[in-house]
Amino acid sequence: MRPTWEAAGWERLAPRVGRRRLPVWDCTAGLVVGDDAALMIEAGSSLAEGAALRTGARRVLGGTRRVTHLALTHPHFDHVLGAAAFAGVRVYGAVGVETVLTERRDELRADAVRHGLDAGAAAEAADLLVRPHHLVCGEWTLDLGGVQVLLANVGPGHTAHDLAVLVPGTDGGREVVFCGDLVEESGEPQAGPDAAPRHWPAALDRLLDLGGEDAVYVPGHGAAVNAAFVRAQRDTLAERFGVS
Repeated sequence: MRPTWEAAGWERLAPRVGRRRLPVWDCTAGLVVGDDAALMIEAGSSLAEGAALRTGARRVLGGTRRVTHLALTHPHFDHVLGAAAFAGVRVYGAVGVETVLTERRDELRADAVRHGLDAGAAAEAADLLVRPHHLVCGEWTLDLGGVQVLLANVGPGHTAHDLAVLVPGTDGGREVVFCGDLVEESGEPQAGPDAAPRHWPAALDRLLDLGGEDAVYVPGHGAAVNAAFVRAQRDTLAERFGVS
């Protein structure tokens, strides 16, 4: 018998969906379990963290099953530097993210070190970063067997390459939307030099259109929230950046 989500170290959000809040930067990783395949959302901040996520997923999956797909919501170090730990997995990202992961590795490494990641671990992860196999321009549907997951390029916003993941309600569960850092609960949304602040509220409108009023929205950092939280954050950002 497979362990429950909680016994395997995951928070269950729906019958086929769980998430884990990672240490240090409180980045959220997600797992969607199909009958034939499994999707990991985010790779962690280092090879060690990526390997721990992959091992943790196998505890949920049981037997010889493993993660088969990996979605990266945006190209910041705490979300992507563990990607090389998922060897043999099909990697998905928003179109344009491949440029960051291949041509701006030194910037990712430096950002990770600046935020406290060990320099050696950051260098190793940056050197081994993989280019996504599938780049999402509009929407892309993944059939995992028993559940079809929608990958949607909803940016720009937090970055120029923001990908959301919508898991439809199955087996009596609610829809779940993984938002990346377009939504943050544990602190104010961070608008770094690669953000597109004037487009951010529109990206959140697209998230709300995807999930609707009853979905569970999973921020890149912090506790899961509802549509009202996302809408309030959208309005705050619109006021902050002077857009409607």
